[in-house]
Amino acid sequence: MNIYLESVDLDEIQKAAASGIADGIAFSHATLSADAPDADANERLAEIARAFALPVCAAVGSVSSGDIYREGRELAKLSDHIIVEVPLIEDALDPMHRLNAEGVTVCAAFVYTGAQALLAAKAGASIVRVMVDDLDAHGQSGSGALSEIKTILESAGEECDVMVGSPSNASQFSEAVLSGADIVCVKPSVLHSLITHPLTDRGVDKFLNELSKRPRGRTQS
Repeated sequence: MNIYLESVDLDEIQKAAASGIADGIAFSHATLSADAPDADANERLAEIARAFALPVCAAVGSVSSGDIYREGRELAKLSDHIIVEVPLIEDALDPMHRLNAEGVTVCAAFVYTGAQALLAAKAGASIVRVMVDDLDAHGQSGSGALSEIKTILESAGEECDVMVGSPSNASQFSEAVLSGADIVCVKPSVLHSLITHPLTDRGVDKFLNELSKRPRGRTQS
C-alpha cells in the first residue's frame, strides 16, 4: 500500500519523502491555486517532478474529449513520473484509451462503483480514484464501495490500482487500507494526525518523567 502526499509545498514533500512515508505526490489545479496562486501550474509540476523521483498524479482541467487528450499529452511531456488524472465522464473514455495506448499512465477520478471502475480500467485507466468523503456525505459506505470495486476489478482480471482520495481522519484512512486500497492520498495535516495520539503523548511524557528520575553516573576523573 502506498501513500501519496497531497501537497505542492516542496518542504512538506521533502520531509515526507526523506522519512520514507511518501510514495508519491498528488495535486489538482484547485490545490495549486490555493497553495501557490502566483505559480504556473505546469512549471510547479515540472519542478516537483524534477526534485523527487516519485510518481506525481496531476489532474487535467477540462471535460471535453479533445481538451482532455491535449492537456493529458502536455502533462505527460513534463516528466516520465507524471500520472494524468482525468474525470470519469463519457467524453473522457476515448482520450483515456488514446493516452494509455501512447504509454501515458492514466488515473480515472470520481469513481464510486465497481461498474465505473471496470469501464475505466477497460478504457485504459491504470488507477481509479475514489473519494470516500463524498460517499459518506451521500449516505453510502466508503469501505463497502472500495471492497466492491476491488472485487470486481479482480474478478474481471483487470490490473488497475484503487486510489482513495483525501480521507479526513485516521478512521477513514484505516478503513481505506483494510478495504484494500492500493494508494491513499493524504493532506499533510491528516498525515500528522495519523502519527499523533493522546496515549502516545502520555506515554512519552511518562517516559521522560521516569528518565529524569534516574540517577546519573558519576563522571570519572
